[in-house]
Amino acid sequence: MDRPWLQSYPPGMPAEIDLAAFSSVRDILEKSCARYADRPAYSNLGVTLTYRDLDRLSRDFAAFLQSLPGLGPGERVALMMPNLLQYPVALFGVLRAGMTVVNVNPLYTARELEHQLRDSGARAIVVVENFAHTLQQALARTPLETVVTTAIGDLLPVPQRWLVNFAVKNVKKMVPAWRIDGAIPFRSALRRGAAAALEAVPLAHDDIAFLQYTGGTTGVAKGAMLTHGNIVANLQQCAAWIGKDLRAGEEVIVTALPLYHIFCLTANCLVFMKLGGENVLITNPRDMPAFVQTLAKKPFTILTGVNTLFNGLLNTPGFDRLDFARVKLSLGGGTAVQRAVAERWQKVTGTRLIEAYGLTETSPAACINPLGAEFNGTIGLPIPSTEVAIMSEDLKRLPLFDGKRAVEQCTGEICVRGPQVMKGYWQQAAETAKVLTPDGWLRTGDVGFMDARGYVTITDRKKDMILVSGFNVYPNEIEGVVVMHPGVLECAAVGVPDDKSGEAVKVVVVRKDPALTAEEILRHCRAQLTGYKLPRHVEFRAELPKTPVGKVLRRELREAPKGKAAA
Repeated sequence: MDRPWLQSYPPGMPAEIDLAAFSSVRDILEKSCARYADRPAYSNLGVTLTYRDLDRLSRDFAAFLQSLPGLGPGERVALMMPNLLQYPVALFGVLRAGMTVVNVNPLYTARELEHQLRDSGARAIVVVENFAHTLQQALARTPLETVVTTAIGDLLPVPQRWLVNFAVKNVKKMVPAWRIDGAIPFRSALRRGAAAALEAVPLAHDDIAFLQYTGGTTGVAKGAMLTHGNIVANLQQCAAWIGKDLRAGEEVIVTALPLYHIFCLTANCLVFMKLGGENVLITNPRDMPAFVQTLAKKPFTILTGVNTLFNGLLNTPGFDRLDFARVKLSLGGGTAVQRAVAERWQKVTGTRLIEAYGLTETSPAACINPLGAEFNGTIGLPIPSTEVAIMSEDLKRLPLFDGKRAVEQCTGEICVRGPQVMKGYWQQAAETAKVLTPDGWLRTGDVGFMDARGYVTITDRKKDMILVSGFNVYPNEIEGVVVMHPGVLECAAVGVPDDKSGEAVKVVVVRKDPALTAEEILRHCRAQLTGYKLPRHVEFRAELPKTPVGKVLRRELREAPKGKAAA
């Protein structure tokens, strides 16, 4: 197929990546640990692990896993923890043991946790003791045979370890009572592994590295099978895209989104492991004042996040007084970056907010804007070795938007093909067939168009599109307009049933100005939107419901009361 995006590639950007350069994620890790041995790898709570430390500790955890009865190559090991030093140690330990990582949201309910553990067939889990009470409720109905528990401060030096763990448990009361017979403390597991041999299990591109579960906000979560080849490909693609602008072994990236989410897992934990960078792990980014204090203490060069994170920082006192002189890259993904947020970010920090696009099923990166580019409202260009096509419902390729046709004629489902596309959904052949075509195209469920230069614009998710009197209305557009109002902090748009038009637009707003009224919002919208796109309902809330990574849960807003109806 034609690849119009290649003409827009920055100078020196390869059209293809070398997939054969590494045999597995383990191969990349071991080479990085050797090359950057004395460089800081992961920092958290004022303590830093070097690549030498990471090599030793992950090796010990891998040997411990291999010593467990019946836990052989390919077995699934679940990780249930926030951003702590234990996470990369356990993650790379699982991969070095030749096993498969199953990332688990630590905020899951017992029901959600049970489903994921049963579906994945995980036989071992590492869980932070703050969430062990949830595991206790589900444990008897899962295939788990080994439970490893860890406290927040377990990889901190004495006496800091004792002080942090005492404070978390006894002062802040953050550890609900739990009891799991036979649970193995994380530090004990490391000691056992240090005394055991580590078998070098053969790993190839087709071996599964991660069972990465989709969010499950619209149904039962499915496990995307991401192979070592998928991850190696995406690391090579991302490294090619950002490599000429960054310096290997010198970058410091702020890791505020949860590592168990595919965006931060790849973009932060893995890409910058490959580049010898330092990941500054933020355990609780919701505590914005403490987050800003951390940023003030740690000179950083890169920050990744979602729109709500960037918006939250911009509205946190003290953020605008930080030193941004060393910042090279601010990367937004996971959900659409709003123009108002991007423009304010550049004004405050002096750096451009670059938008990227991907999915769990693409490991995740598929499109990225060139570094340093002005905000353009697109999700960028397909990255090396990646094809993107806009297709109709019957998988016919639609034309580029070149100004000769109406944009509606060029708008369809965004489809992706490349070496980073998942193997399929775990034990879900029918679901896999719905999204993967026989010739390798992934149907993303996102709607958009590609222009003549190869830039892709995403309008919205198919399932989030609002149908007003037969006209398509995209929530992202409505939200982008509403947040331009100076009195608005955040906004989400959803469709609600309407007797006359089938659906009507409802906006749920978090105020920045407490005096802001629904009438003011509607007046602002009338100046920016055509009639059928105008909100018919306005509701004010103290906050929007979000996933742990910061995506707004529109489904919950649809189910809520309609709020104030507009005249």
